[in-house]
Amino acid sequence: MFVDVKDVIKEYPTATALRGVETGIERGMWCSIMGASGSGKSTLLNIIGGLDNPTSGAVFIDGTDITAMGEDELARFRRENIGFVFQQPHLVPYLNSVENVMLSQYFHSLTDEDEAREALKRVGLGHRLHHRPSQLSGGEQQRVTIARALINSPRLLLADEPTGNLDRENTRLILELLKKLHTEEQFTIILVTHDPFVSGWAERVLTMEDGRVIKDEPRYC
Repeated sequence: MFVDVKDVIKEYPTATALRGVETGIERGMWCSIMGASGSGKSTLLNIIGGLDNPTSGAVFIDGTDITAMGEDELARFRRENIGFVFQQPHLVPYLNSVENVMLSQYFHSLTDEDEAREALKRVGLGHRLHHRPSQLSGGEQQRVTIARALINSPRLLLADEPTGNLDRENTRLILELLKKLHTEEQFTIILVTHDPFVSGWAERVLTMEDGRVIKDEPRYC
């Protein structure tokens, strides 16, 4: 398995978020994680992405145990292997689209403005290169976020409710874009959502409840 989750438990002082989650996701697959608020889906995504640590258990990405890494090693692994897209775009308001994408390059290696421009063109924003976030629609801001997430050619894209703030039409456009890029580049996608319309674009759907995976369904789309 490309992503292998081994008996992951996550406990907080007042609650248990994950209760021994075991799952594996194949390389190149688009997998959605469904569940109600508080089911543990975002906690699981954050642990897979190395943004949080489990109380016990392990997560392997392409054979590498990321839960055994130190902070600096894990930060470097994330930069080189994982792209993130969240519900909020988290764009820097005083930077334009190209500069926001280049920010991801800065933390990875050397910046390349031409590469940033090309990344934005790939997501359909060639005409919005020098616009700041306040000059972009919600859907356009998420396209900048996707370009930023993919600029360093990650092997794994993690998305947490990436269309949660968008209307249905913009949601469809973002999902069509992700499907096109996924088909062309075959990176692995793990996408958290509560929306059946969004989960329906995946090749596999995990359903979580009370910190456990209660259903694992392949889809044919």
